[in-house]
Amino acid sequence: MSKTWRPATQLVHGGTLRSQYGETSEAIYLTQGFVYDTSEAAEARFKGETDGFIYARYGSPTNDMFEKRMCALEGAEDARATASGMAAVTAAILCQLKAGDHIVAARALFGSCRWVVETLAPKYGIDCTLVDGRDLANWEKAITPKTKVFFLESPTNPTLEVIDIAGVARLANQIGAKVVVDNVFATPLFQKPLELGAHIVVYSATKHIDGQGRCLGGVVLSDKAWIDENLHDYFRHTGPAMSPFNAWTLLKGIETLPLRVKQQTQNAAKIADFLVEQGKVAKVIYPGRKDHPQADIIAKQMSGGSTLVCFELKGGKEAAFALQNALEIVKISNNLGDSKSLITHPATTTHKNLTEEARAELGISAGTVRLSAGIEDTDDLIEDFAKALAKVSA
Repeated sequence: MSKTWRPATQLVHGGTLRSQYGETSEAIYLTQGFVYDTSEAAEARFKGETDGFIYARYGSPTNDMFEKRMCALEGAEDARATASGMAAVTAAILCQLKAGDHIVAARALFGSCRWVVETLAPKYGIDCTLVDGRDLANWEKAITPKTKVFFLESPTNPTLEVIDIAGVARLANQIGAKVVVDNVFATPLFQKPLELGAHIVVYSATKHIDGQGRCLGGVVLSDKAWIDENLHDYFRHTGPAMSPFNAWTLLKGIETLPLRVKQQTQNAAKIADFLVEQGKVAKVIYPGRKDHPQADIIAKQMSGGSTLVCFELKGGKEAAFALQNALEIVKISNNLGDSKSLITHPATTTHKNLTEEARAELGISAGTVRLSAGIEDTDDLIEDFAKALAKVSA
């Protein structure tokens, strides 16, 4: 594979392994194990003296293709595909920590991500401090002699806050800590955390990478030395491996990622502009608009907007439910990044387990709604919102 290939070409051809049959589409290797020509060959492979696969929990040809294609897109040296996005997040954080260590995390996180750092990690003696990640001074103040990991997502779920990844990375490097970035909302097409100084990137491949509502998946990407030292044994022995069938499905999805994300982003931007003009909408947050609170950081670290729009209805939960229930094309779901437009009420779904005070800190009100724009016709989507808003009480 040529390193000069652009993303759209890498995502069709990168990392492809062909069998002796010369198939066009990647093969699915649905096998648990592998055989060896001799006992000596098995011994050599287990010693790491020869290349090859050992057991599907460790890796398989189909998973390997997906990992290599993601590395090509992300600019990473190595990767491990996991069964889900949360498996990727949990592995990336816990594999490098021990009792007594300390995590600094942005408080604006997906509910399950926040549970991992705020509830799960302390059960194993790992402390956590949550900060308002928009201000670098908050990250610096939270540092202790035990701080080993900084964790953030940018843009954040669901309020689309943007964090200065390069700034956080500079602080981490000063103390020898590692920065883990959940890059789902930006997609690897619009933001490159490793180029900005982050050390580890995680994705829920369930979202844009599949993007068609078919399967779960996740991936952790970093330099080979970090994966060999930290993730390799954790991955082998705790078993968060991706199914080869899911890896094959994701390989098919990733081929069309640039086409889908381009249309989704165009739709999201136009819907955001439409919503700004609506009297029943109190606030619209979209990374592609100049009125975004962190527009200056977006200009530095993102090459595009997002497929997500966050907005707040003046009528609170009643108005949010009325809007969602009145939409015809846009479907109610807690998922995102799909080719179908999806809408979510975070306070009663993805972030319902947070206290009301915690939601308020994050800017999630009873009227907050998250839209994941799909690939449908833009005018149809805007008409759908116009008709639905007309049914919302003023």
